[in-house]
Amino acid sequence: MSKIPAQLRYAKSHEWVQKLPDGNVLIGITDYAQHALGDLVFVEVPKVGRKLAAGEACAVVESVKAASDVYAPIGGEVIEANAKLADAPETLNTDPYAAGWMWKLKPANPAEIDGLLDAAGYEKVVSAA
Repeated sequence: MSKIPAQLRYAKSHEWVQKLPDGNVLIGITDYAQHALGDLVFVEVPKVGRKLAAGEACAVVESVKAASDVYAPIGGEVIEANAKLADAPETLNTDPYAAGWMWKLKPANPAEIDGLLDAAGYEKVVSAA
């Protein structure tokens, strides 16, 4: 069973969003996504300064099974990228909700976060998969 932390918001495309006290957000892939992909061997995150639209493919994760795009769950500007993932992509497998965050975003419209799924809604998505 995948872990689905209650304090996060989720996209149907299996990304999570964590609100930070300063109004910015951290974004990563869910436990369900990393399990489905298997052992990750490569991660490419969006560059700092890049402006993203909600739903835009902006990162790539590769496992021994396949390569997959990661999508921006909300729009905004990338203000930090988790550079540690380049040397340790397996962090997404071992700690997807903490050390495995992928990028920090300054939301263009913070209200978009409220349009994402809560934990119960995301649980319905993965249980139907």
